[in-house]
Amino acid sequence: MESIQKAVRLENRWGVIVLLAFGLMIAWTDRSSMSAAMADPQFIREFALTHVERGWLGSSVFWAYGVLQLPMGWLVDRYGVKWPYAICFFLWCVAAAATGLVNSLGALLVVRVIIGAAEAVVVPATYRYIANRFEETQKGSALAIYAIGGKMGPALGAPLAAWLIAGTSWKVMFMVTGLAGLVWLLPWLLMVRNDFPDRAELAERQQHAATVPLRNLLASPVVWGGLITNFCYAYFVFFCMTWMPAYLVEQRGLSLTQAGFYTALSFCGVALGAAVSGWAADRLILRGHDAVAVRKAFMVAGFTGGMTVLFGAYASSVAVALCWNVLSLTLLGLVTTNNLALVKLTLIPRQATGLNTGLQQVATSLAGGVSASLSGWLLHVGHSYTLPMIAIFVFLFLGVTSTVVLMRRAWAPKINGPQVASAPIASTALNSSQA
Repeated sequence: MESIQKAVRLENRWGVIVLLAFGLMIAWTDRSSMSAAMADPQFIREFALTHVERGWLGSSVFWAYGVLQLPMGWLVDRYGVKWPYAICFFLWCVAAAATGLVNSLGALLVVRVIIGAAEAVVVPATYRYIANRFEETQKGSALAIYAIGGKMGPALGAPLAAWLIAGTSWKVMFMVTGLAGLVWLLPWLLMVRNDFPDRAELAERQQHAATVPLRNLLASPVVWGGLITNFCYAYFVFFCMTWMPAYLVEQRGLSLTQAGFYTALSFCGVALGAAVSGWAADRLILRGHDAVAVRKAFMVAGFTGGMTVLFGAYASSVAVALCWNVLSLTLLGLVTTNNLALVKLTLIPRQATGLNTGLQQVATSLAGGVSASLSGWLLHVGHSYTLPMIAIFVFLFLGVTSTVVLMRRAWAPKINGPQVASAPIASTALNSSQA
């Protein structure tokens, strides 16, 4: 696989990780901009939206995102990262801009579905890149940089969208945030080496990928544990992305601009937690501590800390409620990087990275759909945001349980035949927990 080896030698892999973080940030910005629009009275009147319809609108992007995860994982395992990512990136930016041009709820749902479908490439492609370029003691740091992009997207997207809506209109906001992202494509095309395989390379990749088929993944308790932890983690994050601005405006009496600010502050907190915990876990592993035990400890602490969101639901003071909102999401950041590393890299054979990541992202996107729509229904039933926050508490407790019980090296997916790597990496052999 000479062309792939050349790509490894020539690429600035840490620079590409930063670029991938920016790509994720843009993806999240285009998703989270809808939360600011759903808190705008003019937008709600324009489409005559009910609470339930707002829930479905917030969830539509995630249903499409989930359906395409496995196909995108299959695609990047065989055809590389550069060109599938570039094509999908262009498509979702154009669809995001087109959101500002539609005039019916049906058309609005269509463009959101297109955004979700195109963004499905982001995570499988990134994990395929990290699996091929970084060893175990570097993966936490690489994922920490990448995860910052995922949290800074909502952190920047929510206040930016609120500011643009307040200063112009929701239509202009969607067009500006959608088209601005296209600037990212230029450095991507210049920095990332072409990894599209020739016929011989494609045959070799197919042979390697076949050693860990989907049935082996589905037979592994680790994979099922990852599906649960990803769902539970993402449920809280997506609630904050889709409903937090509306909660702060409707139940806590903040202005749309203030709601955007506190939503941004919460996501800055989770980004900080993700960065610090990823770096700290890598340092502990480098000193000889077991990778699985270290990452599980951070996950348990993060899920438990996130449960403090329930204190905010029952707080009588606005200031106290805001404090718990920000703190709970910040503590959840301890889960972020270590969950990503454990269930998508550390315990997963490298030749199945794309397929498994696509599978795990089905759970993540399902959480987005369920969180947005279930929260809307619970809001309709309870006439307040208390029931939606109780649901968050329950899912986070389930996340702790899954982490403790199912995340074991002995239960990792099995490899059929000889254990061969799917692509060379730019460093030494991987930690033995990869196999």
